[in-house]
Amino acid sequence: MTLSSGGSSVVVPRNFRLLEELERGEKGIGDGTVSYGMDDGDDIYMRSWTGTIIGPLNTVHEGRIYQLKLFCDKDYPEKPPSVRFHSRINMTCVNHDTGLVESKKFGILANWRREYTMEDILTQLKKEMAASHNRKLNIVVC
Repeated sequence: MTLSSGGSSVVVPRNFRLLEELERGEKGIGDGTVSYGMDDGDDIYMRSWTGTIIGPLNTVHEGRIYQLKLFCDKDYPEKPPSVRFHSRINMTCVNHDTGLVESKKFGILANWRREYTMEDILTQLKKEMAASHNRKLNIVVC
């Protein structure tokens, strides 16, 4: 997040940005089908996060609960977090073996901008689940 007044701009420090995201994640997002929070409240660097997406209606993902891990390295938000599905899922942007969301195949990560958030990533993944190329993919069952 960048604040500007007049001709100058101020870049919000990483930890303040992550505290804002934590507060927003704890309040709940939209219709409640997407949420996120920190893995460890004692992690002063605020690196490891868990996200949850409830699959969108009228898709093979409907009613399923997907767990994700997001890792915000020291370069976040200048660079995107790594995103990995902990739950098995079959999507074109997700590596089937590792669950890693592949940056080159997922627009928001491929075209990352500092103002994007973890919430943006999760809501875009939910939209991607409903996209025509992912709507009817068979669910991978372990």
